[in-house]
Amino acid sequence: MLKGERIVGHLVNAKEEVYRALAERLNRNPVGAPVNEYLMEILHRLYTVTEAEVGASFPLLPVPIEKIAEATGMKKSELKETLEKMADKGLVLDLPRRDGTYYMLAPMIVGFFEYTFMRVRDGVNMKELAELFEKYFQSDGVREEIFGGDTKMFQALVYESLIPAVVETEVLSYERASEIIRQSGGGALGMCSCRHKAAHLGTACDAPVDDVCVSLGNAGRWLVHRGMAKPASVDDLLRVLDRTEKLGLVHLGDNVLNKPAYICHCCGCCCGVLRAINESGIRAVHPSNFLPKVEEDNCVGCGTCTESCHINAISLAEKKGARIAVVDEGLCIGCGVCASACPTGALGMSRRSKLHVPPADKREQFARIAREKGRF
Repeated sequence: MLKGERIVGHLVNAKEEVYRALAERLNRNPVGAPVNEYLMEILHRLYTVTEAEVGASFPLLPVPIEKIAEATGMKKSELKETLEKMADKGLVLDLPRRDGTYYMLAPMIVGFFEYTFMRVRDGVNMKELAELFEKYFQSDGVREEIFGGDTKMFQALVYESLIPAVVETEVLSYERASEIIRQSGGGALGMCSCRHKAAHLGTACDAPVDDVCVSLGNAGRWLVHRGMAKPASVDDLLRVLDRTEKLGLVHLGDNVLNKPAYICHCCGCCCGVLRAINESGIRAVHPSNFLPKVEEDNCVGCGTCTESCHINAISLAEKKGARIAVVDEGLCIGCGVCASACPTGALGMSRRSKLHVPPADKREQFARIAREKGRF
């Protein structure tokens, strides 16, 4: 081997080591990113070498720029410029605190996957990225890592119009999408990242892509600041809630009590969470505190409910010589889409006997997830 070839080979190996270190750092998050060839290809396309070096140096918790400068050995002015570019790309979150700005490396989910596909980006081959992310999410162990733990990132939110009057006063604010939106004070509307990705793959359904992904409070303001979403009032967000219910989409919210960051309006064909249920059998979302209940005398066996369910949790079965809807309670996430679609009113929503109370906030949510995976 010639001297020049040795130098080139050394540089190539050094570059690969940088990206490998970044991948391993991302996989140490509470919700990790298993390292494989597809992840490496994704990181090469999203991060420059300098950005990968900075990303690999991030601690697990948000820190001020001085801590990152110590870890990287970079001058603060140079590092500030790099972090700004990374934040614009959705690779880093810059979080205002009372004592200054703290920085956090964006995880893959919820993180730089969504921030990549919440907009149309120049200078990036979106179709190629869509194909790589699709292969990655289909890879062994990836869905299990992202969605398989006991503490979920997402919780299903029931259609509020279906809440029985007898339990109306018992239903708390974290169970109501409309109340979550009102308490947020507004936020932002962006592209549905899952359906945008599906569009590049040629597999998207006809559910809306633009101005449908709801981000709340500070999370929404950050996305607006970084050009990934449009500002939206409480009324704007409530109109989206109403519109998506009319379309029969599933409401999936951030699984925390205080200051949830998002509500997604999902379909079983494009949504990564619901697809994990459909394609891998993973219980990827925490169910709402409601279940569909069939009034057999009113059920005409039309099959509207089975067609509307995004995760195939309801079917028709023969009973006393008639076709009757049957709910798979172990699979059902209690979203209410089937009951909303029922033309005869034979499906209603009933309160579950055991109620889910989400983690208090993101810190507790991620601490639980990390503890469950032995990463605490």
